Amino acid sequence: MDDELLELQKQFEFAQQAKSSIRLSERNVVELVQKLQELHIIDFDLLHTVSGKEFITPEQLRNDILAEVRKLGRATLIDLADATAVDLYHVEKQAQLIVADDAGLMLIQGEIISQSYWDNVAEEINERLQESSQIALAEIAAQLQVGSELVASMLEPRLGTLVKGRLEGGQLYTPAYVARVTAMVRGAARGITVPTNLSVLWSALQQLLHEMEGASGVAVESMFFQSLFNGLVKEGEVLGFLRAGVHWTPTVFAIAQRECIDSFFSQNSFISYEALNKLGISQPVQFLQSRYPEGIPLVTVFIHPSTIEMLDSATEDAIERGSWIDSLSVLPASFGSQDASKILSLCPSVQLASKANKALIVVESYIFSDGFVKDTYVRMEKEMETLCLSGSPGVFQPNDSLMVKEATGRLDSSRSIELNETIDEIGHTKQSVEKGSKKKKGRSAGSTKTAVAESGMDNQEYMPTKSKKNQRKTKDTSSLQMSESKSGAKKDAAKMQEDNSIPSEDWVMKQIMMLVPEFDEQDDPEIILKPLASHFRPMLINSLKERRKALFTENAEKMKHLLDNLQRRLDESFLNLQLYEKALDLFEDDPSTSVILHRHLLRTTAASIVDILFLNLDMHNKLKNGIEVEESQNLESISFNSGERTALAKSLQGSLSKRALAVNEALEGKQVETFMTVFRELVEESGLLLKKLDKKLERTLLHSYRKDLTSQVSAESDPVSLLPKVVSLLYAQVHNKALQAPGRAISIAVSRLKDKLDDSAYKILADYQSATVMLLALMSAATGDEHDCTSDRISSKRELLESHIPALKALVLATRSLD
Repeated sequence: MDDELLELQKQFEFAQQAKSSIRLSERNVVELVQKLQELHIIDFDLLHTVSGKEFITPEQLRNDILAEVRKLGRATLIDLADATAVDLYHVEKQAQLIVADDAGLMLIQGEIISQSYWDNVAEEINERLQESSQIALAEIAAQLQVGSELVASMLEPRLGTLVKGRLEGGQLYTPAYVARVTAMVRGAARGITVPTNLSVLWSALQQLLHEMEGASGVAVESMFFQSLFNGLVKEGEVLGFLRAGVHWTPTVFAIAQRECIDSFFSQNSFISYEALNKLGISQPVQFLQSRYPEGIPLVTVFIHPSTIEMLDSATEDAIERGSWIDSLSVLPASFGSQDASKILSLCPSVQLASKANKALIVVESYIFSDGFVKDTYVRMEKEMETLCLSGSPGVFQPNDSLMVKEATGRLDSSRSIELNETIDEIGHTKQSVEKGSKKKKGRSAGSTKTAVAESGMDNQEYMPTKSKKNQRKTKDTSSLQMSESKSGAKKDAAKMQEDNSIPSEDWVMKQIMMLVPEFDEQDDPEIILKPLASHFRPMLINSLKERRKALFTENAEKMKHLLDNLQRRLDESFLNLQLYEKALDLFEDDPSTSVILHRHLLRTTAASIVDILFLNLDMHNKLKNGIEVEESQNLESISFNSGERTALAKSLQGSLSKRALAVNEALEGKQVETFMTVFRELVEESGLLLKKLDKKLERTLLHSYRKDLTSQVSAESDPVSLLPKVVSLLYAQVHNKALQAPGRAISIAVSRLKDKLDDSAYKILADYQSATVMLLALMSAATGDEHDCTSDRISSKRELLESHIPALKALVLATRSLD
């Protein structure tokens, strides 16, 4: 055998040393190999190397790969491709076959790693772990240049064997360290007696470990503490229950919690949800219902049925007595208004009273008996009717009328001669004294003539039959227009007045407070007063509307009669005003005197007309709003001052009030014409009519005026009062004008008659006027002493005037007789 081998070696050596007669290139060899493969002479696979100069079989490539892996324990496919000089594709393919056949190898992330390699790594890790007590997987993975998941999967089967430690939260711990931390967790958990968030506990333990071990200490994750704690709970070493993984409630706290709840509920028959929340019970209603099935849940508290019985007794007593009760005053302080409302709805007495409409629940906790509600309403209704009948301002009416009732009973003092006013008009010089005396006498005459003219207008028998028919027709038309205007053009204003004349909520609240003083003892009376006012106010409004409707029906005839009388008075008084206005033309050339006459006419005749109109419009407004008005008022004696007229004007509605204020302002002015304009606008706005003075009416009125003034002159015996009447009658006879002159204008009026009278008649008039001025001056200077010589002079001067009375009367009566 050995000889054969030696022979073969020699032949092989000879073949190698023999020189070929034919030489092949590398390309020819490659082509030859390919041809042999095509002819299936070579029936196995061949792989090219990267250089292309060598062929390698797959089996040889696998052997080379295994050799490299066993040498280092792990090798990357890229390194294997370089080492075998074969393309990466073939290396990766063969590597997969190798790993599939050998269970001790693994192909991960382009690397072939053997189990022996992991065993060596595990031994190294164990050595380091025993030295440092803790190693992070991330640190190991970084050193091995693999993922943390791969390291963890490799270590888990080797824990307890090659690696003596515990893997938690990406960290490796030694058993001794785990036991030490477990003891700390056990002690801390057993020391907890109230519900605690474990995250806070773990933070405290981390801080404690850091303080104990210093900068070289092991950084422990919260997950490690949590894992140890869960194990202790599972083993029963720590008692309690865990919610949401971190909320720990120890058993000792749960026992104390239940005992506290049971004790409070048994003693008080209720417990609030807030108290349970403070005890750590997040769902108090479910907890209490499961523990006390007989209990009743309210909005903020949980009660025992005995609480309902207690409140039911109190409410039943209040309903039977016809009183009221605040359920919150009977219930404990922790009950809210919503709790009171719900518990009231559960009281049998309240349920029965509500069905029978014998109780009223207000603001959820207050319950009022039907008797109390009715009694309070009746008393408020009576008070409202009293104020409604009296027309009190500020509650039911937006009117701002001041003391109208008081003013209506006052007599017009401007129609009588007052000595003090006359003396105030007398100056310090003789000329002033004479002028002042003339003014006073003129004023008396003017006032007297006004009264005479107005009284004369009451008798209209002198009017022709046709005129009377026209006048009656005009009155009827005016009444109709007034009614239509009220119902049509002023509908909105009337509605506004009606809205403002109903009882306000504040008024109702004040009345309730006065009728039930106990409400003042409440912490916030408005809480109960507002709902009660809202309950009573619609009832009071309906009552007021019904009463006003009845009163309006009753007052309809009064309103018609009032408007008819007002139209008649306006017809009479306004015609007289127009008659007196024509006399003002005689003094247009004297501005100062003209102003005096204008003012006098405005403050006498015009003021009287305005007072009557304002008062009647106010009465009509009250009748329309269902307010009773006294019919016994003497309209002839009405006299208001400017403030009272302003108040009456403001009491009217809308644009009527504005026009009335304009009339009052014009009344204080200096031009009768301006007054006439705004007065006409006011009358038209109110739906009435004004007659225009034509020549026929002027002659008739002037004739009546002269006739009445003549009668007064004939009957007058007072020497002072006689002069103004004679002057007025002279103007009527000479100029056919009805002059209304105050005392200050009498002297000028007398001087203007000089060219109209003969010398003897004018001398009698002028002397009489001078003597009258002297008499008035003496009377103003009199001291009242009987021994004073002034009284003798007054007597002698009066006797002198009385002796001249026949001559003065003869000036006008003789002229009258000639007519």
